[in-house]
Amino acid sequence: MNAMTDEDAPMSDTPIPAPIAVAAPGDAEETARAELYGLLARLWLAPPDDALLAQFRVAVTQASEPGGHLEGPWQELVAAMRQTDVAQAQDEFEALFQSVGRPDILVCGSYYLSGSLNDRPLAQLRTDLAALGLGRDESRMETEDHVAYVLEVMRYLIAGADAGTCNLEQQRRFFRAHLQTWIDPLCEAVLGHPRARVWAAVAGFTRAFIEVEAQGFDMLEG
Repeated sequence: MNAMTDEDAPMSDTPIPAPIAVAAPGDAEETARAELYGLLARLWLAPPDDALLAQFRVAVTQASEPGGHLEGPWQELVAAMRQTDVAQAQDEFEALFQSVGRPDILVCGSYYLSGSLNDRPLAQLRTDLAALGLGRDESRMETEDHVAYVLEVMRYLIAGADAGTCNLEQQRRFFRAHLQTWIDPLCEAVLGHPRARVWAAVAGFTRAFIEVEAQGFDMLEG
């Protein structure tokens, strides 16, 4: 996203937080929300490198409030990352998401919303991103409706410095329009793939995290 500063850009060494819940703006858990969005964006974009796997080996696996909605999926994600290595993760990522022709699993919102790539949902997303002052990094191959891009936008809307753009209402609008509408079918596709191991855990945690976020926005709207 070319409107972001270097400080806002996603990094492969994004700190791995413990499971969290939606909290009021200004709370420290807002930082944890942003970090989780950034971590998920990283994992949907590319397989983990040695540095990221090393962080998972020392990640906290017990939530501050045991039994929470994210605790089980988070523990499964950490376990999956600890049981893999860079080569295995690369092989799985390529089997699921990369192909000379059409990959087994598509990760772009337009496909799940309209049945085809580069369709009207992508055009609407680009319009909404422009209104936020955001745009695609032309050096990247991925379109703006790639799941990693959409997750990264949510991270930016939580952690960005521009309060006029990065606020709870903008988060709610973007989440409702461009993430909640199609993330579940993507996760289901991954969970149903016979080769999915690490990304089954990624999909399971993504789905649980989005459910928690949706409940938080439900409360805000209620």
